[in-house]
Amino acid sequence: MTQESFLPDPEGPEAEPEFDAPHDRERPDEPDFEPDFDSDQPANASAAALAATASTLDELREAAAGCRGCDLWQDALQTVFGEGPYSDAAAEPERIEMVFIGEQPGDREDVEGRPFVGPAGALLDRALGDAGIDRTKAYVTNTVKHFKWRPQPVRGQGFRGTGKRRIHQKPNQEQINACRPWLDAELGMLKPRLVVCLGATAAQALLGRSFRVTRQRGQLFDGPGGLRYTATVHPSSILRADSSQREAAYADFVDDLRNALAALS
Repeated sequence: MTQESFLPDPEGPEAEPEFDAPHDRERPDEPDFEPDFDSDQPANASAAALAATASTLDELREAAAGCRGCDLWQDALQTVFGEGPYSDAAAEPERIEMVFIGEQPGDREDVEGRPFVGPAGALLDRALGDAGIDRTKAYVTNTVKHFKWRPQPVRGQGFRGTGKRRIHQKPNQEQINACRPWLDAELGMLKPRLVVCLGATAAQALLGRSFRVTRQRGQLFDGPGGLRYTATVHPSSILRADSSQREAAYADFVDDLRNALAALS
């Protein structure tokens, strides 16, 4: 593998084409929904209530478009739900072999409304192919369904500037908890043979706050919903790695994916 095989990424995975801030764009159509922000209501009440109304994955996706369970919807263009080879119309839908769970959608995902379509998604696609995993048979989703971001600082103005690029921000625990009902519902409907957590946010959300990807990557665990889990790094961490370390980081990532595939046999 040569270094040229990696996506050009001099500033990290957020270094994507510039876009106007969300409020300068037309927000996609969403179902009519007025949340009840009762002060006694738990943070994830609206997500849990909406998820409970869905009996199919298509209904779940539609319900998620109206979620206001936390504040992230205000600055995102749209909910970015999971995607994969699942058909509610099938009499007996084929069981999903593997579900891959990342942290949250990025800028490109927020614009297109699909998960893993940016630079990290391109690297994931390549790694899945190198590991012998059919990408078309895998379901991909995120722990948090809205893009959390800050404006690009403008030179001389700091964060008070109005740069057009939107820079990724890590979701906090309240936001992760608020979105958890959607992830639980996805996994409950899909019932995959193996769940692969991509990065610390997904792994700690599902396997506990003490989970450490650097120490426990590649291991198999029993987890929520009676499912089997494993974890590895998020592909964006490879893009952010020093150029001298990317080749080794990518090789380790592919090895983790190969081990995940072997766990199905």
